[in-house]
Amino acid sequence: MTPDFGLSHVWAQGDFVTRGVALLLLGMSLASWMVIIVKALDLRRYTSQSRQIESFWHAADFADGLNKLGADPANPFRALALEGRQAAAHHNAQSQLHDSLGASEWLTRTLRNAIDESTQRMQNGLAVLASVGSTAPFIGLFGTVWGIYHALLAISSAGQASIDKVAGPIGEALIMTALGLAVAIPAVLGYNALVRGNKNVLNKMNRFAHDLHAYFVTGARVSAQGGGSRGVVPMKKGA
Repeated sequence: MTPDFGLSHVWAQGDFVTRGVALLLLGMSLASWMVIIVKALDLRRYTSQSRQIESFWHAADFADGLNKLGADPANPFRALALEGRQAAAHHNAQSQLHDSLGASEWLTRTLRNAIDESTQRMQNGLAVLASVGSTAPFIGLFGTVWGIYHALLAISSAGQASIDKVAGPIGEALIMTALGLAVAIPAVLGYNALVRGNKNVLNKMNRFAHDLHAYFVTGARVSAQGGGSRGVVPMKKGA
C-alpha cells in the first residue's frame, strides 16, 4: 500500500469526525488489551494457586496448610481458608450464636461471602471488554457512514461519479469498518476466554469451600474415594 492511500493519508485527509472516531477506537483497543493482559496474568496466578489445594490437605495441621497455600494476600484460596477459620473461631467463642445460628449455616454464609468477594474481584474489568466488543463495530460503522457521506458530497460537487472523486471517501469508510472489527474481535474473544477461565477457578473454589465446611464442622475433609463412595481425609486442627 502506497503512502497516498495508507492510514496516514486517511488521517491527513479526514476531518475532526474521522479523527475522533479513529482516536476513540484506538483508546478502546488499548483499554481492552490492558484488561486482557492484566486479567490473563491474574487468571494464570489463580490457576497456579489452585494446584496447592491438595498440598493444603496433606499438611500436618491447618497452619502448615496455610503456609503451603502461600503468603500472597490476594490468593482467593488462602483467603477462603482464613475466613473459614475465623468464622469457626467466632462461632465457638460466642455462645449466643449457638442459640440463634448453627455452626454449619454460619460457616456456609461466611464461605459464600468470601467466594462472592473473590468472584467480584475476578470479574472487575470484564465489563470493559463486553462494552468494547458490543460497541466498537457500531462506532466503526459510524465512521463508515461518514465516509460514504463524504463520497456523496464529492459526487454532488463533481456532477459525476468518477472513481478519482469517490475512491478516497470510500476507502476511508472501509478502513473505519475494518478498525471497528479489529477492536471488537479481540475484546469478544478475550472476554469469552476470561469468563471460561474464571468459571473454572470458581468451580475449584466451591469444591474447596465444601471441603473446608466439612473440615470445620466435622473435623475432617470430605473427599471422593473410588466407586462414588465418600470418605474423609483427616487433618489435625491447629491455629
